[in-house]
Amino acid sequence: MNIRYLISVSLLGLSSVAMAAGLPKTDNPESAKAYIISPTDGETVSSKFVVRFGLEGMGVAPAGVERENTGHHHLLIDGEKMPDMNMPLGSDVKHFGGGQTETTLELPPGQHTLQLILGDHLHQPHAHPVVSEKITITVK
Repeated sequence: MNIRYLISVSLLGLSSVAMAAGLPKTDNPESAKAYIISPTDGETVSSKFVVRFGLEGMGVAPAGVERENTGHHHLLIDGEKMPDMNMPLGSDVKHFGGGQTETTLELPPGQHTLQLILGDHLHQPHAHPVVSEKITITVK
């Protein structure tokens, strides 16, 4: 089986385990930072709200597009632990493979946490993982 076949199958969501098998990590600047522009930590929001993503030191490119120093966002909602940084990001995060830099969420009332993780063209965290601070919001 060739590597292009494995990547194609993986990008279709059919085999994230095959994607991780032996593929090197994508290099990136250690100084790169992901952050949540809004809402801010501690903010109270309505049940439907917009989350805006920020990124410094790198650019945004859609999944499947391999460009130096780029990636695409993944959002961890109410994650108690970080995903395995040695595997492609899976169903425990919300994927923004189109290169989106914002989304509208609808969450039930209560406290929730949000955290960004940048993935490379294959949905893998970079060699130097780019992860935002976890913020806590209250949905009224």
